[in-house]
Amino acid sequence: MRRKIPSTAALIAFEASARHQSFTRAAEELALTQGAVCRQIASLEAFLGTELFRRSRRGVKLTEAGESYSRRVAAQLDAVERDTLSVMAQQGATGIELAVVPTFGTQWLLPRLRHFQALHPQITVNLTNRTRPFLFADTDFDAAVYFGDGEWSGTVAHPLMPEHSLPVCSPALLAGAGQLSHRAIAEMPLLQQTTRPYAWRHWFDSLGMKVARDMTGPRLELFSMLAQAAEHGMGVALIPPFLIQRELTEGRLVIAHPHACRSETQAYYLMIPERKVESAALNAFRDWLLQEARAWRERDGAATGDPA
Repeated sequence: MRRKIPSTAALIAFEASARHQSFTRAAEELALTQGAVCRQIASLEAFLGTELFRRSRRGVKLTEAGESYSRRVAAQLDAVERDTLSVMAQQGATGIELAVVPTFGTQWLLPRLRHFQALHPQITVNLTNRTRPFLFADTDFDAAVYFGDGEWSGTVAHPLMPEHSLPVCSPALLAGAGQLSHRAIAEMPLLQQTTRPYAWRHWFDSLGMKVARDMTGPRLELFSMLAQAAEHGMGVALIPPFLIQRELTEGRLVIAHPHACRSETQAYYLMIPERKVESAALNAFRDWLLQEARAWRERDGAATGDPA
């Protein structure tokens, strides 16, 4: 069945005219005559059965319907342009659209992706931040790296690594002490992580402590935000050391207490939709990522307080 879609030329002329609020300026941008733009707009209005512009001697102005339609058309044209540029850039290469929890993506995965590119130059991995599960059928994602229990309907879960969080803070908060006692930490501002709302409670529980204010304090969504807040002396944060290696190495953050709290039920996983499990590109990425995670657990995990 034929789609009820106006011509692309008419939509492009309309989007430019709406953006400039001028047929003349739209014509200049598109290298057309003003008459050609006017004809495209007229044909679009006839197709829609709706007036998109009010004409006057002083120029043109969008109607209410035109204003609403222009926003949606602009968004769709932008999406088509992005997809077109993506295909042009690939030049026959295979692309993987990967959703990834932000700090893990920037601090652990990105520094290693060059190795994958060297091994598989024909595969391009595109990263997009996502902090929570979603329906793969509603997105263009081919896979996801997330932190959770591995239960994600319609996917195959590949465990990567556990998460061992340590209390970290600015060196200034130590006031010359080598570290803080767990009781001293309980009295300090506790920086909270939005997706780990019970993190401090679990940490204090693992030390046999009950702290009434264990869920109070500034709440931030990303570990990178927690690290910045801790670095600026806003309080103590629970962060896996492998996500803040640079800050620890440079002394901008220090470990306030050596006790780590490991999540027994949650970990980092690579999630692949069942309908994508036969993809050669995804299988290559999966095998490489699992190998990198295994090597990290064996080589670096113990040194950073995150043993396998």
